[in-house]
Amino acid sequence: MSVTGEKSNRSRRLLFLLPLLVFLALAAVFLMQLFSGRDTSLVPSALIGRDAPQTDLPPLEGMSLPGLSSDAFAGRITLVNVWGSWCLPCRQEHPLLMQLARDERFVIAGLNYKDKPENARRFLGDLGNPYDAIGVDQNGRAAIDWGVYGVPETFLVGPEGRIRYKHVGPFTPESVQNDLMPEIEKLLAERPAG
Repeated sequence: MSVTGEKSNRSRRLLFLLPLLVFLALAAVFLMQLFSGRDTSLVPSALIGRDAPQTDLPPLEGMSLPGLSSDAFAGRITLVNVWGSWCLPCRQEHPLLMQLARDERFVIAGLNYKDKPENARRFLGDLGNPYDAIGVDQNGRAAIDWGVYGVPETFLVGPEGRIRYKHVGPFTPESVQNDLMPEIEKLLAERPAG
């Protein structure tokens, strides 16, 4: 075999192995991320520490609750929960929201994301309504302003109207106890006595 033929064979083998090597390198990176032990519900948000986005959403028709507006956050600790009746993890976390609704130190506002009103009402009729206000985000524009990755997501807004905490995905008893409630307690401790 000629020198040119050997180089050609070597080049073909290398060309054949190159996609395999790239695939293996990418797989290694993904596996390292998967098993890094990071809590994926703690996604950093550029909005933490900033004012909550200006929001003015109409109420869920057929419910006797107000819509969601930025005024709802003024002077109150507010959980803003982004949910949809079509979202299975929303159904999973709903009993925890019902428990949280019993705590009168804060209010819960729902941002109903890309949902049909009749489905949202049925969801709340079946599982209970933890919300003090529900705004309908039919086209998803408000969720974009809030930096939502997917539903459910929950934001803790302080009485000054600033986002203080964000939780991605459904709450679990552990995330409520270990993450959310300590953040609420911090906000309560910051309030002046009176």
